[in-house]
Amino acid sequence: MITVTTIECLRKQTGQARKNGQRIALVPTMGNLHAGHMSLVETARQHADFTVVSIFVNPLQFGPNEDLDSYPRTLADDQARLTAAGCALLFTPGEALMYPHGMENHCLVHVPDVSEGLCGGSRPGHFDGVATVVTKLLNMVQPDVAVFGEKDYQQLAVIRKMLADLNSPVKIVSAPIVRDSDGLALSSRNGYLDAAQRKKAPALHACLQQSVTRIQSGRRDYDILLQQAASELAAAGLHPDYLELREAGSLKPATADSTRLVILAAALLGNTRLIDNIEFAVQP
Repeated sequence: MITVTTIECLRKQTGQARKNGQRIALVPTMGNLHAGHMSLVETARQHADFTVVSIFVNPLQFGPNEDLDSYPRTLADDQARLTAAGCALLFTPGEALMYPHGMENHCLVHVPDVSEGLCGGSRPGHFDGVATVVTKLLNMVQPDVAVFGEKDYQQLAVIRKMLADLNSPVKIVSAPIVRDSDGLALSSRNGYLDAAQRKKAPALHACLQQSVTRIQSGRRDYDILLQQAASELAAAGLHPDYLELREAGSLKPATADSTRLVILAAALLGNTRLIDNIEFAVQP
């Protein structure tokens, strides 16, 4: 695996891959890689011949008092993991390369509607930062395919809409959530949890699973059901940020006539913010 830090070196490598007739896949990450990230790399390798992974802790998507400074940076371990996984190229740009004139003077990519509410409501400006950095990375790498995880469901919806609206030729491929044996969705932020919090954390997924079971069993009083689920989450020691039922894909509010749904939640456990979701189908 080759590691590069400049656009010139990046494009030299991807240009040679294209000359060789290889399809290129991009997996954007913020590093501190775990098995969930490795599943994205595996998915990328199934859809392309030359896999590029980027590692950039993007300050533009962090709000005030969020964990930008403490976000784990583990480059050496990440390089070892990616080499073992068969990644062809690691791109690790610095902030000066990504925002040479400062973030305050940088143009922003805003994706209306789908970026509102949920994590977008709790983290104002977050998805502008995500959409902007993803646009930049796609322009730098110019891949045929880009792979994103389904754990960040709203992010995936934002990126899909952005590329559709801008007529991008890049194909977006999603990869399923990777979970620990007790159901907790893998996340770099799970490392912030202490032992007691880690024991409580699976309650988030269990709560979503129970809600899905109730809906698939015939419950359609969605507002009451979600209030019940939020109370159960709080009783388990988590503090709900949001817990909502939306139409899958579009993220429009679910109605009694919706047949493809996604239940999404974010909750605080101590100072750690956990997110999760389950997409499922119901009979009309």
